[in-house]
Amino acid sequence: MIEEGDRIAVGVSGGKDSLTLLYALAHMRRFFHKKFELEAVTVDLGFPGMDFSPVAQLCGELGVNYTVVETRIADIVLNGKKEDNPCSLCAKLRRGSFNEKAKELGCNKTAYAHNFDDVIETMLLCLFYEGRFSCFLPVTRLDKTGLVLIRPLIYVREADIKGFRNRYHLPVVESKCPVAGRTKRQYVKDLVRTLQADIPDLKKNLFHAVKTSSIPGWVPEERAEQR
Repeated sequence: MIEEGDRIAVGVSGGKDSLTLLYALAHMRRFFHKKFELEAVTVDLGFPGMDFSPVAQLCGELGVNYTVVETRIADIVLNGKKEDNPCSLCAKLRRGSFNEKAKELGCNKTAYAHNFDDVIETMLLCLFYEGRFSCFLPVTRLDKTGLVLIRPLIYVREADIKGFRNRYHLPVVESKCPVAGRTKRQYVKDLVRTLQADIPDLKKNLFHAVKTSSIPGWVPEERAEQR
């Protein structure tokens, strides 16, 4: 995922996942055999009461330049266009703002903090609501921008990220989004948690299904060579 000379823009929402990714990559610069640079970027959606100063302080301690992109995405999504799926529009606008700033900062790669549990939930969302077996990829080349998107935490479980947050006292900024906790993703997360009680290996099996599937970008090299 990371090559010599990469300049990586890390998407920092202020949540535990993105702060864990930022903290890990910042410290990894000390010993990783390939030299790379980091830029931390937060897209401020415009929800009242959001304070990213604790994140700015953490970035200062880590020696990572921090940029906040001010937007009106919250107003556009919640008050402008009456979308059946406002989360989808919000994500699209947020990605656009983030990628634009990443290019402006001279980055050739971007990094998202999607984890092991996100892989499972995204696959189920695609299956349940779109009728297809699909998921985001570990590495994605964005043709329109020329950026390469990486997801370094896809093998890290959410429970481990929570433990990391607690151990290192990461300054999590709680979301002010009014639909937080009431989304389709939250429904799938709760469903998986319920099923896990009766099927202990559920998450492991679902992740294995994605990893060994025919989804382009997830096919192991040895399988791809056989085709």
